[in-house]
Amino acid sequence: MRNLFRLCLTLTAMMIGLATAAQAQGFGPAIKVNDQVVTQYELAQRIRMLQLFRTPGDVREIAADQLIDDRLRRQAARELGIAPSEEEIIGGMQEFAGRANLSADQFLTALQGGGVAPETFRDFVSAGLAWRSVVQAKFGPRVQVSEQEIDRAISSGGASGATVQVLMSEVFLPFTAANKDEVLAQAERIRRMSADGFARAARESSAAPSAAQGGRVNWVPASNLAPQVRGAILGLRPGQISAPIEVNGQIALFLLRAIEQSENRAPSNYSAIEYAAYYIPGGRSEQALAQAAKIKARVDTCDDLYGIAKGQPAEVLDRGTKMPSEIPADIAAELAKLDEGEVSTNLTRANGQTLVFLMMCGRSFDLSGAVSREGVAMDIQNRRLASFAEGYLQQLRSEARITRY
Repeated sequence: MRNLFRLCLTLTAMMIGLATAAQAQGFGPAIKVNDQVVTQYELAQRIRMLQLFRTPGDVREIAADQLIDDRLRRQAARELGIAPSEEEIIGGMQEFAGRANLSADQFLTALQGGGVAPETFRDFVSAGLAWRSVVQAKFGPRVQVSEQEIDRAISSGGASGATVQVLMSEVFLPFTAANKDEVLAQAERIRRMSADGFARAARESSAAPSAAQGGRVNWVPASNLAPQVRGAILGLRPGQISAPIEVNGQIALFLLRAIEQSENRAPSNYSAIEYAAYYIPGGRSEQALAQAAKIKARVDTCDDLYGIAKGQPAEVLDRGTKMPSEIPADIAAELAKLDEGEVSTNLTRANGQTLVFLMMCGRSFDLSGAVSREGVAMDIQNRRLASFAEGYLQQLRSEARITRY
C-alpha cells in the first residue's frame, strides 16, 4: 500500500512537471488582448519568422506588437462578419511568396527549414487579408480621387508614399501594320543587348521623350504603371530586359535598373520642363529690379508674359518646353527651386547687362503611355486608406485591455 502511495505521488509530480514544461514550451499565455490569448508558442514562432525575414530592430518587441495588432484586426473583422475565404488566403500566401520569386510551396518549405510552421505564416497572411477588408468596408466609401489630383500626381512624377518603386530604362518603337514584324524582330535584338547596348538603341531608335537620356527615366511607383507594363517589370531582376510588349500602338521594352520599397521619394528629374525667360535691360540695377518687381505683381502664369512682351522684339521672351538635358545649367538650377508660377530674378545674361526674369510654367513626367491613370488613382486611394487604417488601429489599441506576462 505504501508503494502504491509513493507511485501515485511520483505520477502526480511527473504530470505537474510535464504540464509546467508544456506551458513553458508554448501552451502558456504570453499576451492577453481583451479576451484573446497569444501563446508563448505563437510569440516564439513570430519571432523566428521575423528573424528569417531579416527584420531590423528588436524582433521580440516587434513580434509582440504585431500579434497584438493581429488580434485586434481579427476582432474588428469578426464584428463586421468578415472572414477571408480559403481561396483568398492561398492567394495571399502566393502573392507574398512571389515577392521572393518563390511559389507558396517553396516559400513554406523554406520557412519550415528555418523552424517556422506553415500555420504561423498562414495566420500572418489571414490577419492581413481580414484587416484589408475591414478597412475597405469602413473607409472605402469615404475615399474619392478627383481627376485633378491624378493629373497633379502624374505631373509630379507619380503618387508618393510608401510603395514599391522601380528605376528603369525604356525603348518605345512605333510600328504600322506593314512593318510590325520587322519592328518586333528589332525589339528581340534589343532584348538580347547589354545595358549599354539598350541605352544606345534607345538613343538611336526610341520614340519616347527619354531617348536623349538613353531611355533612362526616374523612379516611379510600380502601382502607377499600366498593368501589362507592371507585370513585365516586376517579373525582372535588376539588369534584365523585359520581353517586348505592345503599349499604345508601340512596341516597348524595359530594362529594370533597380527596385526598392521606398517612402515619399521625390522625383529628381522630369521628362520635360516648361519655363519662360523674359529679358530686362540693365542687369541687376535698381531700375531693372524695380521693373521685374512690377512684372511679378502683374503676372500669375507664364501666358501673362506674352502681354508684357507685346510689341517688343521676339528675342525678349524665351518660352518653351525642353528636356532637362537641353536647359542651361544655371537656369536648370534656378528652376529646381521653383514651383509652378513662381519667379526668380537671380540670373543675368550679356555679361551682367541683362536681367533674367525666370518663371516656372510646369513640369511633366512622361513614360510614353506606361503610366496608368487607374494605377495612380489606386495609389492615392491606398495611401488615404492606409492613413484611416492606422488611425483606426490606434483607436482599437487605446480601447483594448492588453496584458503581457
